[in-house]
Amino acid sequence: MPKRIFDKHKEHTPYFNAAGKRVPSVTTITGTQIGWKGKNLERWNNKMGLKGIDTEKYVGDKAQIGTLAHAYCTDFLLQKKTNDDDYSKNQIIEARRSFQGFYKWTKLHKIRPILIEGKLVSEKYQYGGTCDIYAEVDGVPELADLKTGAGVYIDMVVQVAAYAHLLEENGKEVERVRIINIPRSEDETFIDPEITSMIQLGWNCFMRARYNYEDWLELQKIRSF
Repeated sequence: MPKRIFDKHKEHTPYFNAAGKRVPSVTTITGTQIGWKGKNLERWNNKMGLKGIDTEKYVGDKAQIGTLAHAYCTDFLLQKKTNDDDYSKNQIIEARRSFQGFYKWTKLHKIRPILIEGKLVSEKYQYGGTCDIYAEVDGVPELADLKTGAGVYIDMVVQVAAYAHLLEENGKEVERVRIINIPRSEDETFIDPEITSMIQLGWNCFMRARYNYEDWLELQKIRSF
């Protein structure tokens, strides 16, 4: 049975180093230092607004579907039944439909899960993160990051590069990296691009963001307005 370190389906996950000091998460660092996500969201909001769609309600429902679909995928690898009692009937239907893409993907590969939702910390660079799936896939040690949404974006590569380093610093060899995008509705598509060749550039971007984050914190402390 693969090891599950942490239940990812909880928000604001705290990470602590060996000395017990809290360290920032991958998503906190990229969220404050890299503006791509905000720009993508702004464009999407404008597009949805033109269609007359209430984006707040839409996003809330999609987020619930995405969270549940994510749980179905990781629990499947853990051979564990997902508790979906807190979700609406429609959300369960959509999440199960989303899971089918992932299920079909698992049938195309020989998968030996090693670490599912592993909560790890980098003592060298002082940050933490949760790796979705670390497994032998067709005999190759692979990190697979689960995403739900309309596609794969560059900021995701930066995040996953940080997760890959977490695994390697903690003694887990990573030879291949991919992002698995799970659709939450019929207008979204399942894709699973391998991004191994992009990891070094992603890591370079993350490291610049990591160092900038410390200066950003200092500015927050001394601001007088």
